[in-house]
Amino acid sequence: MLRINLHDNGQHLTFAPLTLTRPVGGLRIGILTNEERWKLVSTTSEIGFTTEDYLQKRFPKLEDAIELNACILATPALANELINLENNTMLVQDNLWIATKGTGETKKQYSSEPLIWLTARWELYAKNHEALHLDYALVTKNRISQKLSETNRLIGPSELLFIEEGAIVEGATINTKSGPVYIGKQAEVMEGTLIRGALALCEHASLKLGTKIYGATTIGPYCKVGGEVNNVIFQSYSNKGHDGFLGNSMIGEWCNLGADTNTSNLKNNYGNVSTYSYTSSKEIETNMQFMGLAMGDHSKCGINTMFNTATVVGVSCNIFGSDFPAKYVPSFSWGGTACVPFKFSKAIEFANNMMNRRGLQLTQEEIEILAFIESSKTH
Repeated sequence: MLRINLHDNGQHLTFAPLTLTRPVGGLRIGILTNEERWKLVSTTSEIGFTTEDYLQKRFPKLEDAIELNACILATPALANELINLENNTMLVQDNLWIATKGTGETKKQYSSEPLIWLTARWELYAKNHEALHLDYALVTKNRISQKLSETNRLIGPSELLFIEEGAIVEGATINTKSGPVYIGKQAEVMEGTLIRGALALCEHASLKLGTKIYGATTIGPYCKVGGEVNNVIFQSYSNKGHDGFLGNSMIGEWCNLGADTNTSNLKNNYGNVSTYSYTSSKEIETNMQFMGLAMGDHSKCGINTMFNTATVVGVSCNIFGSDFPAKYVPSFSWGGTACVPFKFSKAIEFANNMMNRRGLQLTQEEIEILAFIESSKTH
């Protein structure tokens, strides 16, 4: 049996705020998280995590397992390489570390195929098109899609549309010419929705009436999305249920964007953007022209909220007001342009109020993680 620890490889803060509450290997890109992807490409795998100490209790590490770079997306070829990896060997591609079995004293070059490496937070949406193609092939291989209802209009190849059992799709226009469209189990696409692939609408997720989706977009499990969305990744259990534009953005779990929330994803001068970096605790220049909102778990914003280009919002924030919030909003903040600390007990209460609507609540391990984030000045 293949035993793997998905190793953050020192990149924990690179993908914050999304990784403040999860390891790098738990990030969703494409259809799947990397943990789910590894379980799919190597069906007998056991998956653990090598991550930050405060996350390790909820995401335990396996003993006597291969240490694997969590920033690399799983593929069947790489899984096969790991199965045949000899003991005390380090697998590399050029000078980049892939995996280590045992001491790693012997180096082996990996040359089977190009790999999808994630090296920056914004690469989650920038490389989502590649990830969606990868996952679509993995998830749908040798399987037959449910039939598309005649109330819909399909533009493009039918083989790039896959509808899982129990999904409801009625009165929609779906264009697969620019990428595959995957509709998960028990997901719903409501009437009047316009979809241009690539898109993953994961299990139990829904697109509200008249939603406009541009690829490459991932709507994670149990999310509810409406309005206009372009190249966005929602992790899971988050809502953007109303009109408003969201582009080139990354939204964590249990987030809610109020009606008519809008996010700028392009500067007025069309130049490259700068954004807050958790690794350097300051704003840094990037090579990206398009960048919207990065929002950590359990954060929310009120109606008519306007976010500047490349805004970063931490974990458990409650944002409201008529002006633009700051481009960086620390975790556990309350307010708009002038935020105050969000009292921890109230933040837990608010989180549980939202989760209770889905029959869930925070576990003690999750509360301990949030308490660590709240107490850490760097988060």
